[in-house]
Amino acid sequence: MKGYQAGSYDVIVVGAGHAGVEAGLAAARMGAKTLMLTISLEGVAFMPCNPSVGGPAKGVVVREIDALGGEMGHNIDKTYIQMRMLNTRKGPAVRALRAQADKQLYQRAMKETIEETENLTLRQGMVERLIVEDGICRGVVVATGAEYRAKSVVLTTGVYLKGKIIIGELEYESGPNNMQASVHLSENLHQLGFDMVRFKTGTPPRVNGRTVDYSKTEIQPGDDAPLSFSYDTTTFVKDQIPCWLTYTSPETHQIIRDNLGRSPIYSGAIVGTGPRYCPSIETKVVRFSDKSRHQLFLEPEGKETREVYVDGLSTSMPEEIQRKMLETIPGLEKAEMMRPGYAIEYDALVPTQLWPSLETKKISGLFTAGQINGTSGYEEAAGQGLMGGINAARKALGKDPVILDRAQAYIGVLIDDLVTKGTKEPYRLLTSRAEYRLLLRHDNADLRLTELGHQIGLIPEKRYQRFLIKKEQIRQERERFTRISIRPTEHTDKLLKEKGAAPISEPVRAEHLLKRPELGYDDVAGLMPEPGWKVPADVREQVEIQIKYEGYISKQLQQVEKMKRMEKKKIPKDLDYSVIDGIATEARQKLDKVQPISVGQASRVSGVNPSDIAILLVYLEQGRLARKTG
Repeated sequence: MKGYQAGSYDVIVVGAGHAGVEAGLAAARMGAKTLMLTISLEGVAFMPCNPSVGGPAKGVVVREIDALGGEMGHNIDKTYIQMRMLNTRKGPAVRALRAQADKQLYQRAMKETIEETENLTLRQGMVERLIVEDGICRGVVVATGAEYRAKSVVLTTGVYLKGKIIIGELEYESGPNNMQASVHLSENLHQLGFDMVRFKTGTPPRVNGRTVDYSKTEIQPGDDAPLSFSYDTTTFVKDQIPCWLTYTSPETHQIIRDNLGRSPIYSGAIVGTGPRYCPSIETKVVRFSDKSRHQLFLEPEGKETREVYVDGLSTSMPEEIQRKMLETIPGLEKAEMMRPGYAIEYDALVPTQLWPSLETKKISGLFTAGQINGTSGYEEAAGQGLMGGINAARKALGKDPVILDRAQAYIGVLIDDLVTKGTKEPYRLLTSRAEYRLLLRHDNADLRLTELGHQIGLIPEKRYQRFLIKKEQIRQERERFTRISIRPTEHTDKLLKEKGAAPISEPVRAEHLLKRPELGYDDVAGLMPEPGWKVPADVREQVEIQIKYEGYISKQLQQVEKMKRMEKKKIPKDLDYSVIDGIATEARQKLDKVQPISVGQASRVSGVNPSDIAILLVYLEQGRLARKTG
């Protein structure tokens, strides 16, 4: 088909899933003329897996997206049917929000936001190849032959690249929910010389909620307290819908064991690597054979649908086996299956081919974000999409990229892990992946990132001024706790005794009293001359956390300073590692492949030892650096 010129833009975003919408909105809001192309307009912000946002680490990412000026937090706050704070009995480093979304409403609200955004054009079109001239991506060509030109292109293709659905012996080319797969673009990326891998993910069956016997399950209600992902949210959902907990049974497990030969995972039909931290029910039954049951959460998909997502029962077993499995689960014995579970295989890019800006090393002006980079999860995709959109827009506008470091955001940990270490399976963000997780808390994302979001141009002035007021209130309240001492009185002794805390015999500074594990902000503030009841709840929370964990936070900040010194030691992109004597062969090969931009990043490359870094440091300090030619 003969091509024709269909338009010119600053940024083109390919895909409108959770990565694509953040990339497109960010670029447009920064002033870049942006085109967002999607296979289907019905697929904008689609949730092919569980209808939820947040969770451990992931919930912090959503908060970070909001603090930088992204959209996911706003959108889920408008469309959730239930919200909970997780890990409330644990420390602040692992607390996180999780919300059940109204799946269809989430899509509609995000699509409406996109359609109302200045500088952003949403268009249906199947991108089949990239326009690459002299090693620079200049645009895309869609199936109709239309050519769109741009200064930057962001690929956010999700699981659509050569997508293949697998249910038992049934296999067919498709994206999620029977949408079209993208075949030609995957082939084009191969032709352009990119290393690709085959990954797999899956979903559980959906059942009709009218046919579930909830009396055999345990209710999982949302929190009564007003909760939100976005720092802008002021109105909250009151009529929340509960989720329900049930379990598989020994009979479920026996059905699975009896039919393992028909499981595509064990028959060899699935060749893609699946996510280790979200295995199928077949894998769980085989891997944990000593377990008599596994948890399942029944999650409603919205207020205007009876579809219920059976979280924890991800499977690609034949449909008739899935029906038999459901019949053995308490509460689901008579449940009508509305959609079978399935596995989907897809192509992904080896992420070590990216710079930390998410621009590809091979082709200038081409960025990738989301599941194409080997990740799993809506939140991981959205975080990458936001940064990919920011950096694509800055590239188009002639500005330097923005790179988040590992002490700044979970998004920084995510991207650094991908581009430095790569991944051999769909990557899932976990709190354990962050070495500075006490700094990267759910509650302080705005303190970490709002300033940067404002500088980039994504945080409006009115919101920024509110943030500055909050920051000043925290400073003043911390200073008050440092200045005021609590005297030993009958009232003080009574409260301390009630809380199980040791009495005081002489005046004690309020901040020292607040460090006691038995006491909270309200306890200590109530003993002060000015109780501080009018201090906003989020300010009180910050003061308590910062004072209680001051020692631990201080230690992590010292570690961060050491890390930053290593990050400041830059490495030229074209450094020739083959001429550096003393570096181990494996380290030389890995460094040459990853091309780290700093000594700090080089130290995190798998296979590179401290002795290799010491030699590299000496070589860099000598200043006479050999560069690659050609």
